[in-house]
Amino acid sequence: QVQLVESGGGSVQAGGSLRLSCSAFGGGDSVPCMAWFRQAPGKEREGVAYIDSDGSTTYADSVKGRFTISRDNAKNVYLQMNSLKPEDTAMYYCAADRYTWLCSVGREVMDYWGKGTLVTISS
Repeated sequence: QVQLVESGGGSVQAGGSLRLSCSAFGGGDSVPCMAWFRQAPGKEREGVAYIDSDGSTTYADSVKGRFTISRDNAKNVYLQMNSLKPEDTAMYYCAADRYTWLCSVGREVMDYWGKGTLVTISS
């Protein structure tokens, strides 16, 4: 079993930046597929950024060009968020999967989930 812990959320004004971090704990295996999801009140959860074991990334259209997902080892992942907009306000969740297959936008089933970190963007 793998535990995911997010950090870096907060409240910023529109146009600002935040950097979210996620670390995986437990087990000895890597998690080839890692991703960031978000869920706003009254909205369905959506995957916004994915990165596989080869470093290949995909992004939801709503964040493309503004957000960057990266990883520095097998169990740490980051989300750099720039030019933030009020519509980015949501609970952001780190997720990971044991397989890199179909590690791209549109995939909703993941093996492990963090508890979330809140991002609030004011206009």
